[in-house]
Amino acid sequence: MTTLLGPQEWAAVGLSLKVAMVATLVSLPLAVGVALLLARGRFLGREALNVVVHLPLVLPPVVVGYVLLITLSPVAPLGQGLAALGVVFAFRWTGAALAAGIMGFPLMVRAIRLAIEAVDPRLEDAAATLGASRLRIFATITLPLILPGVLAGSVLGFAKAMGEFGATITFVSNIPGETRTLPSAIYAFLQQPGGEGAALRLVTVSIIVATVALIASEALARHMARRVRG
Repeated sequence: MTTLLGPQEWAAVGLSLKVAMVATLVSLPLAVGVALLLARGRFLGREALNVVVHLPLVLPPVVVGYVLLITLSPVAPLGQGLAALGVVFAFRWTGAALAAGIMGFPLMVRAIRLAIEAVDPRLEDAAATLGASRLRIFATITLPLILPGVLAGSVLGFAKAMGEFGATITFVSNIPGETRTLPSAIYAFLQQPGGEGAALRLVTVSIIVATVALIASEALARHMARRVRG
């Protein structure tokens, strides 16, 4: 594989894996918390939260990227405030991870929420009657039961982050070595005369990575489900 890909192509592959991994790991705890709120919470604004969480699924990705650009660019008040703290997203790989995480977040929440709703509340109620705290109930009962859903959501989020293009290129542009992920690199190569070969190689890499991730996810989910069932 090292002889098949050039330096620019390897840079795009490495950056995509980095962006997707960071986006998934940072989003996962928040996705679990939001999924719990939507599955078990009864509060004013629950439906509004549900709409906001799932908006990236129905909005054009370019719209999401544009909203990020006008709110987090160096000339925007919020962007200026974050920059003063040393946090910069616009035109940086961190912005690519943010955009990818936002686009994959609804998929993660949906998978985890379905897993939570499948848990029998009587198991948690029984632990509560024995004096277990909410945190202990979640850590020892709920979390092990929803692990297959958490894993499925993580893989969906990772796969979405690997393939995200519209929001990313709108927010952080297509800067080689900084924000040029796999989809952006494929697009760039297709705009260059004679770049079809490089684009095809990156398409092949994308398919391989996505396939391996899905197969591994399915195998791990089945293994965890068997352990949960005993």
